[in-house]
Amino acid sequence: MLYFTSDLHFYHEKIIKHTNRPFCNAEEMNKTLIRNWNKKITPADEVYILGDFTMKGPDHAAVILRALNGKKHLIRGNHDRFTDSPQFDSSLFLSIKDYQEVICQNTLFVLFHYPIAEWNGIRKGAIALHGHQHNSEIYNTENRKKGLLLYDVGVDANHMAPVSAGEIIRFFS
Repeated sequence: MLYFTSDLHFYHEKIIKHTNRPFCNAEEMNKTLIRNWNKKITPADEVYILGDFTMKGPDHAAVILRALNGKKHLIRGNHDRFTDSPQFDSSLFLSIKDYQEVICQNTLFVLFHYPIAEWNGIRKGAIALHGHQHNSEIYNTENRKKGLLLYDVGVDANHMAPVSAGEIIRFFS
């Protein structure tokens, strides 16, 4: 199965206050995000992380990546500089890109960290997925009401867990 997520911000104390996350500290947040991820994701699943995995460097990133189930891809966000470090084991991701298009269940998904106003297939049913903004789930509902196939896959908009391609397709059906 194919999943998407974004803006996990592992180890980032300030994100808790900034986005009003329901955690006392980064350790509690990390444990909850890992638990929620591993409840949904099996080792055979693929997950696209649409940026902002962690700001804490390659060693911290590797520890968390090894704790998470699934085959992981990264669409770089503005806080993913750890991937540039020579100490980072890039084999922990199947791919590291700035932009990606994937087809699942006959639906084109356009993946980018930032929300974009136009994307490939916008008038043909393609769904643009993004993170970055730390929206609540209301954002996705408002886009659906407007007929806009633009979805924030960030944990703040998705109950602190990844969301499947099927869930997103059903959301817009």
